[in-house]
Amino acid sequence: MKRLTTMLLAAVLALPIAGISADKAKPAAASAAQADAEVIDINRASAEELATLKGIGEVRAKAIVKGRPYARKDDLVKKKIIPQSVYDEIKEQIVAKQG
Repeated sequence: MKRLTTMLLAAVLALPIAGISADKAKPAAASAAQADAEVIDINRASAEELATLKGIGEVRAKAIVKGRPYARKDDLVKKKIIPQSVYDEIKEQIVAKQG
């Protein structure tokens, strides 16, 4: 009986620790998923989606769509669609997927 009580006490004490660990892991996982969700594919996004990026308005968004396809995201600067300063602001939010 004493052994069972000790095991139950150990299990009960372990629960809050496991709960704390799991709670700490959830925000990190949610942040990673959120970051992936926020990345915009410049080869597939609509002009409206592109226009949500900082420094990309309606005119630049339409120019991005017109200049497709892009092999790399920095093609936006190489093709003079957007200036380097705007690219520097959005480069972490965009991707140029192939296919």
